Formats: sequence, C-alpha cells, structure tokens
Amino acid sequence: MPALVQRMSRLMLKTLRDAPADAETISHNLLVRAGYVRRTAAGVWSWLPLGRRVLENVTRVVREEMDAIGAQEVLLPALLPKEPYEATGRWDDYGDQLFRLTDRKGAEFLLGPTHEEIFTLLVRDQCSSYKDLPVILYQIQTKYRDEARPRSGILRGREFLMKDSYSFDLTDEGLAASYDLHRAAYLRIFERLGMDFRVVSAISGAMGGSASEEFLAPAAAGEDTFAQCAACGWAANTEAVTTTVPPVDPDTVAAIPAIEELDTPDTPTIETLAEHLGVPASATLKNLLITVDGEITAVGVPGDREVDLGKLTEHLAPARVELVTAEDFADHPELVRGYVGPQGMAGKSFRYLADPRVASGTSWITGANKEGVHARNVVCGRDFTVDRYLDVVVVRTGDPCPRCGGELTLDRAIEIGHIFQLGRKYADALKLDVLGPDGKPARVTMGSYGIGVSRAVAALAEQTADEQGLCWPREIAPADVHVVAAGKALQTELALELADRLGAAGVRVLVDDRAGVSPGVKFTDAELIGVPTILVVGRGAAEGRVEVKDRRTGERAEHPVEEALSLLVAAVHGGDANDTDA
Repeated sequence: MPALVQRMSRLMLKTLRDAPADAETISHNLLVRAGYVRRTAAGVWSWLPLGRRVLENVTRVVREEMDAIGAQEVLLPALLPKEPYEATGRWDDYGDQLFRLTDRKGAEFLLGPTHEEIFTLLVRDQCSSYKDLPVILYQIQTKYRDEARPRSGILRGREFLMKDSYSFDLTDEGLAASYDLHRAAYLRIFERLGMDFRVVSAISGAMGGSASEEFLAPAAAGEDTFAQCAACGWAANTEAVTTTVPPVDPDTVAAIPAIEELDTPDTPTIETLAEHLGVPASATLKNLLITVDGEITAVGVPGDREVDLGKLTEHLAPARVELVTAEDFADHPELVRGYVGPQGMAGKSFRYLADPRVASGTSWITGANKEGVHARNVVCGRDFTVDRYLDVVVVRTGDPCPRCGGELTLDRAIEIGHIFQLGRKYADALKLDVLGPDGKPARVTMGSYGIGVSRAVAALAEQTADEQGLCWPREIAPADVHVVAAGKALQTELALELADRLGAAGVRVLVDDRAGVSPGVKFTDAELIGVPTILVVGRGAAEGRVEVKDRRTGERAEHPVEEALSLLVAAVHGGDANDTDA
C-alpha cells in the first residue's frame, strides 16, 4: 500500500534555532524547536502536524496491544457530572487539582482527571449477569488536572492524552488474571515503542486497591525517583520502599536509665542540637508536626533522615495532609516549636506516627516539650507509644534492599504507566453487582490501568535525543525516511522522484524540497526533526549516487540510487524489496 509522502514545502513547519526561554527539559526544548508542539496556555499544548503523527503512532501501538488482549474500546465524555465522584469521595479528595464548572442551570460538573466512576456506571448499566464477565474496556482520551505548576512542556500539563482501561471480574482470581494480561501488554507496548523502562512496585494511594506497579522511563527530567538493587534486581518507587529493622535486645532496653532532661538553649534544629551535645544526628528523634484532615499529628523519624512528604501523603491518602502553621501552634500552647517530644504527648496532644526505625526499645534524644530543654534516654514503648508505623523517610543511596539486604541505588524517571488491582472500592461506592452463579447478587471486582500517551512521546524524546536534536525509534517516528534535496534543480527533481518511489513501496517519507533554503539549514533541520534515516540527494546525484545516513548511529554511506532504494525499503519492511518502481 502506498505510504504518505509529505513535502516540506507544503508542510506547516517552523523550526527554531534557539530553545524557548522557559524550557527546562530536553523534550520541551526539542519538541518546540523541531515544530512538533506549540504552547497555547500554561500547561496546554497544541500538536502540530509532525507532533500529531508521532502521537498517533504511539496511540496505534497502544491500541493494537490492548485489542490483542480482548479489550474493547469505547469513548466516554470528558465533561462529567459531579454525583458519581461525590459518591466515591473523589470530588473532595482531588482538591484543587480538579477542574470544576457549573452549567447555566446550576448543575456542577468536572473535567475528567480519570474515569473509574464513569466506567463503573457504564458496566452497571450494561452487565447484569456473571455471564457478561469478565470484560475489559478502554479509551484513549484527553484528561484534565489543574496542576499548580505546569512545567516541562508536555511532561506535566493540565491537559494530556491517556489510555485508561478497566477490568471487571467476578472473583479475585479473575482480577489477578486481568491484571497479568495488562502487565504483559504493557511490556509489549513499551518494548515496541523502543523505550528503556523499569517495572517497579508502587503504593496505591488515593486509587485504593491491593496491588500496584508503575512503569518508569529513566530520564534526568523525571519527577519520580525509584530505587533498585543490583544484587537481586528488585526495584520500587521510593514511596513503596519498606524498612526492615532488626529487633532490639530486651536486656539492652532494661539497662537504659530513666529520662534525663538537658538544658539546651538555642537548639531548635537537629543540627544545632547535635552540635551542642556532641552527638550524631542519628541519635536524635525528629518530630515533624502536620495536620491530617485538620487533626494535629506528629511524625517521628531519626534526626539524620528527612520526611518524604510525598510518600507520607500517599500513605495517608485520601486524607488532606498539610504542615502545621503558626496559628496551629497558637491554638496548642503545649506544643513548643523546636522542642516537641512524644513523651506524655502522644495520644493526647497529637496522634503519633513513626518510621519503623523508631522501633520499640530504641532510645532517643528528643524535645522535652519545654523551651530550651531536650530529653535523653527517651525509649519507644517505655516512655511513648506509636499509633502507626509508616515508611516515610526519604530513601537514599546505600539503604538496604528490603528483599536481599543489598545496597539500593536511586535514579530519576518519568512515570509512563501505572496498573492497579482496585478491588471493590468503586463497585462498593456505586453498587456494581451482577447476578452470580447461585442466583444471588455478587459484587464485581475491578482493575484500573493507565498509560500516559502524550507523556510517552516526551519520555522517548528525553531518552533518545542527542546534541543535534530528536532521534525517534522507527515505530513512532513521523516518517521512515527524510529525503534532503541539497538545493539544485536536478537534485530536487531526483529527491521528489525517490520520495514517490519509496512512498509507492510503503515507506513513509518526509522530503525537504524547499526552494531558497540552504543545504546547511536543511541538514540541520533533518537532524533536529529526528527521522531515523536521512537520504541525502547531493553532489553525487548527477552520477546516480545518494547518501544514506542512520540518524541514531551517525553512520553514513554512499550508494547507487537503486541499491539505496532497496536498502531503505528493506530497512522499513524487514526484507528485500525488488519492486521500487511502482
């Protein structure tokens, strides 16, 4: 089948020599400079012809693999009623991230950030018996989230393209099978896209559910941090890294003296306290005060560690987590800023959460709840109790692997996919039942599976670009071959002829036939645009020779025209092609 031949003389394309002033990442810089996207508003982007092709190619791969597991594609509205999200609590849980609007009659709506509720209602309407299950539905649709700081181009926008799919099963075993189908499909999708990726353990957070994994593309521009162990291969989002703490010897605990108060003026920070007492920060207990849905809560961690607020928020989702304010201290005079300790306070003035390192039997130096005073020999389990243990410290290189005890290393990554075993959270809220085999109502169990389609474009740009520009894998590139006519009439004529012959052989072609544009600019644009193969029709055209360049490796070689055509068609279609004259 003939493929598309796009002449650049007729293409809406304006490349830029300089990076946008606000570009912070490789993908933001190059996708704008190469004419793939343009900013419409903060966090809102227009996809231009070349960008649209890349986006559609990613969409095609996702669609093919979803169809291959028996998923059925639908398209649900982006403008959604408030009531289903109220029923699940997410109308409030999403907070400021939700785009809310009111119609002329006063009814409240939202722009969909994700569609669990609406898919649940669809299946409730369409499926009445266990014989209708299992079913997997998906859509590829624009989502909306009111990011406080949209940045990094299409990596973090207010409007983005996403594939979201949902499985509906009668049993937990069925849910596990649907989850495994999606996991395998995701592996194939990201392999076909030519992406370097990791599958890591994650926590479910506000989504709920029992199992959760993320698909991450390692990249310096990534906003996610993941930990991995070279010894056993284990990997997880840092929010899902757990801590294994050895038990404390009871005899050692029994020998710890009673609490001793220490005069420590002007030591409101761990650093000043450790210096004043001449002890390592790890011997101190840091107590971070927060509010959880308005309730004062303290979080205890060793003094040499930091609280990961993102991790803490995920663990406590969907509750709203905020740092305490000056007004909170004013309302609670028993809380002395910089000198808070859990002894005598936990369970009274605040609920006490702690990292597992603050284990029963461990002894600490911490605040004495008096201005300028700290306490020594404060023992967990003897002098204070922990209401709930949570892994909340910032993970760092060298921490032990939860699986084998080896050392963890950290890397940055872009989240490109996330899969959840939701269970019955949404089915319970929206009463999704079918008639079971025994003739009685049976509650359906669900899975939710997302791929950031537009984010995948940015992630690939981040991973594959070089100093010259974009460098797309062939599967998603806007063309297979970029034909560059060096400038003279003979060269342009041959370039157009070769482009047509390649197109007739099923090769997608972008041909630079622009008049009045210097060869140097054309070559620079070809490198910037990033089509995987560049065919240069230059000085050798008069002798029937052209140059073929591999954009990714930089390798180039001159060939007779017919040989070059055969090589290019074979590269695209995976075999020799004799018919390039069609």
